[in-house]
Amino acid sequence: MVKTNTPPVNGNRRRQPLLPLTWVILFITWGCGGGPIQSQDSAYTSPATPLPPMHHTIQVGAFSNMANAVRLAEKLQANGINAYHFQHDSGLYKVRFGNFSSREDARNMAERLKTSGLIEEYFLVGPQDFALNAYLQGDIEHLRDAIVDTAKRYVGVPYRWGGESPRSGFDCSGLTMVVYRLNGLDLPRSSRQQWQAGRPVKRSQMVKGDLVFFATAGGRRVSHVGIYTGDGKFLHAPSSGRKIRMSSLSNRYYHTRYLGARTYL
Repeated sequence: MVKTNTPPVNGNRRRQPLLPLTWVILFITWGCGGGPIQSQDSAYTSPATPLPPMHHTIQVGAFSNMANAVRLAEKLQANGINAYHFQHDSGLYKVRFGNFSSREDARNMAERLKTSGLIEEYFLVGPQDFALNAYLQGDIEHLRDAIVDTAKRYVGVPYRWGGESPRSGFDCSGLTMVVYRLNGLDLPRSSRQQWQAGRPVKRSQMVKGDLVFFATAGGRRVSHVGIYTGDGKFLHAPSSGRKIRMSSLSNRYYHTRYLGARTYL
């Protein structure tokens, strides 16, 4: 029987962010400044943010061993589904995927996958389960805290060009995309798209959760992005072979390559 009343991942802990979820697409890896990727809901924009919201997603699996969740996610990816595993508040590891405009669309997809044997039992997670829901009800700080707290969970994960999996690593824009989407905002894939999608914000007016952009390849072209965490610092996937970490905007390397910031709230 399909269950739709899954409690939100952040449960009763007000500032606990949601964990990974995505939409159903062909599984293609892109570079940090890569090409466009289309969302199923790209035509719809929330009146409260310049980004489309996440709507309905599919959740499958409940494993005590993370490796089992990873295998399930990879199995789905091998069949053209961009799935991610995460650790639920219960301590179990689960997998989510999809961004469907309606509960019925999500259920139909889940039933097809179940019939094909790719998944077994599933839950449908709705808009009320994302941190964005609190924002739409006026709690701005909750969503900004959720974005930063979610990003901090990936500190120490290895950087990997084109990566979008907590297991294999992230590229810079893959990290920002996943963090935003798992909190309910459908951020585009590449750093240049992310730059174009946001509203400009002065450096003196940046707030935690905003994105900061750099021209690390020279010139004035966006090639790197991070998540501003406050106090002049940002969290990012720096370069191949290095782990996701916190850096300072006053660092000479980033200071001289800084292009600007964007807000999406």
